[in-house]
Amino acid sequence: MTTIGYSYEHMFAFSPPRPSLSPELLARLRPVSLAKSRTLPLDEPWRALVPGGGLRRGSTVAVEAPVGWGGLSLAISLVAEASAQGHWVAVVGVDDPGIVAIAELGVDLRRVLFVPRPRGAWAEASADLLDGVDLVLVRPSSRTGFGAARRLMDRVRERGTVLIALSEPRTAWPLPVDLSFRVTRAEWVASTRLDARYLTVLVSGRGEAVRGVERVVVVPNRRGRAEAT
Repeated sequence: MTTIGYSYEHMFAFSPPRPSLSPELLARLRPVSLAKSRTLPLDEPWRALVPGGGLRRGSTVAVEAPVGWGGLSLAISLVAEASAQGHWVAVVGVDDPGIVAIAELGVDLRRVLFVPRPRGAWAEASADLLDGVDLVLVRPSSRTGFGAARRLMDRVRERGTVLIALSEPRTAWPLPVDLSFRVTRAEWVASTRLDARYLTVLVSGRGEAVRGVERVVVVPNRRGRAEAT
């Protein structure tokens, strides 16, 4: 597990000058199978809900949820199986990631790079990390402009990685994405403590996913994992 801080303010990552990661760090983060597979693996319950059972390389995924409705937990659970199989993941803009909860969701923390406080440079940080990881999960700290979103999505396609954007009401992703997970309802079940959170999730997107599938899933369950109901 590695943490990087960003404190610079400059043009978007695609306009020089642009900060770069050191060669040593890029070598450590180099994807283990960049060209060997067209998709990155998903664990259940997501595998059964996504066409092809995985996240297609070059795609942008949006996780849409109001604050406090489990969007971050859902997004983290989407990268768990990939990290467990040796793929590198970057988490950008999550200033209090909750390491224990992330590990309980099945994420291999040895394969995660955290950039917790990129401030206004979350797009630059995400773009730079696309050179060295398989998946980038980003929580924008401000509303995303159309131009910035388009350039980042174009770079994702170019690099053959996967971008997962956590979309909240004040920071909604401005462009259509390849795959969307929209939380329409969230409810905690409790006994003497908060035991499990039930989410109603609408999965939709392009191609085979365009028709949309709505399911109730548990994220997290009593063991901290994601599961179908």
